[in-house]
Amino acid sequence: MTWIEDPEFAPDKPFGPQTLPYGVLVTGSGPVIAVRVGRHALPLRGIAGELGPRLAELVSGDSLDPLLAAGRDRWRELRERLTELVAADRAPAGASLVRTDWHTLVLPFAVADYVDFFSSRHHAENVSRIFRRTAEPLPENWSHLPVAYHGRAGTVYVSGTDIHRPSGQRKAAGDLQPAFGPTRRLDFEAEVGFVCGGEPADRVSTSDFAEHVFGLALVNDWSARDIQAWESKPLGPFLAKSFATSVAGWITPLEAFEQARVPTPEPAHALQPYLVEKEPWGLDLRLEVRCNETLLASPRFEHMSWSPAQQLAHMTVNGAPVRPGDLFASGTVSGPEPDQRGCLLELTWGGAEPITLQDGEQRTFLQDGDRVTLSGSAPGPDGSVIGLGEVTGTVLAAARR
Repeated sequence: MTWIEDPEFAPDKPFGPQTLPYGVLVTGSGPVIAVRVGRHALPLRGIAGELGPRLAELVSGDSLDPLLAAGRDRWRELRERLTELVAADRAPAGASLVRTDWHTLVLPFAVADYVDFFSSRHHAENVSRIFRRTAEPLPENWSHLPVAYHGRAGTVYVSGTDIHRPSGQRKAAGDLQPAFGPTRRLDFEAEVGFVCGGEPADRVSTSDFAEHVFGLALVNDWSARDIQAWESKPLGPFLAKSFATSVAGWITPLEAFEQARVPTPEPAHALQPYLVEKEPWGLDLRLEVRCNETLLASPRFEHMSWSPAQQLAHMTVNGAPVRPGDLFASGTVSGPEPDQRGCLLELTWGGAEPITLQDGEQRTFLQDGDRVTLSGSAPGPDGSVIGLGEVTGTVLAAARR
C-alpha cells in the first residue's frame, strides 16, 4: 500500500517505485525538481523537511546541477529516502502531486559537453554498405576502440522541442557542384544517453563508471543524411548533426538498472587493458521508435558492441576530464533484425525501400510535420519494469535565413 493513488505507480509499470526518475517541471511557482510517480510527479521542494537539510539543498532549486555534482553517495542516499517516502501509507508533510501531462518539462541540467559514439556493429556495417558499397563493412579501428565525435552542447534540447529542418551543402551523384538548401534526407537516431556527475576526473577506469554517471536518458540524435554524406569526407559529421539533439526530460538513476546489466558481445580480439571490464556494463534495454504513432522499430541495446563504461574510459583516457553535466550518447542502437534498425537510413536502406505508415503514407526520410517518439524500458528487480522517459520531437520547415 502507498499513499500515491495512481494505477501506473506499480512495480509492473515503467514508472513505479522501482524507477523514480528525476526531472524539472514548470509549475505556477516556477521550475521545480520532481520525481516521476506513475502519471504524476512529486515536487521535491515541498517535502524538503522530510529530506533533511543536507539532501534538501540539492533538490530545492530549479536544476539538477547541484545533485549531479554531489556524487554517488548522495545520489544513493536521496534515492533511498525517496523510496521510503513514496512507499509509505501516509503522504509526507508538504507533499503535493501534479500531473505530468499538465506541466512542461525543461532541460533538467546544464549540458557541459556532448559526445556521440558509434558503437553498434550492426548500424556501422549497414551504414558502410549504404554509403560505401565497395568498401569493407568496418574500418580497421572500429573493433579496437569506441569511435565517437564531439558534438554541440548548445543544441541539446529537451523532449518536446520542435526541430527545424536544417540547411547545408549537399551533392548528389552526378551533380557537378554542391547545392545549398534544406536537407532532403532528415533522419532520427535512436540512442541512449548517459548523464555524468561526481567529482571531475580523467582517465576513468571501467570499474569507476558508476562513480561518474548519474543516470540514463533516451536521446534522438537527428541527422541530415545528404549533408552528412557530402561533408564527411574525410572528417566526421558536422552540420549534419550539430543542429539538434533531443534528450528526454526524465533522467532515470543508473542505480535502477542493476538487474539490466549484461555482457557485451564477445570482441573479435583482445582489447587494450583500459577497455577491459571486470564486471559487465552492457545493458538489456528495449527501445521503441514511432513516427506519427506508427511503430517503426524495436532496437535492443544488448547488441551494442561497446558498453557505456568502455565509452567513458575511452573518452577520458587521453586526460580529457569528465565533469558534472557532461552527456555522452551510445550512437544509434540497431540489432541484427530488420525491425531492430534504429534509423530511417537503415530501415529504408538509404531510401531505396520506403516504409508505409498506418495512414497509408510512405516515408523514406522524415517530412515536415512528422513526430518522432522514442520510448524504452529495462527489466528490474523481482520482475518489475524500469522506465525510460520518452523523447519526442516534431519536424518543422526549415527556418528562413
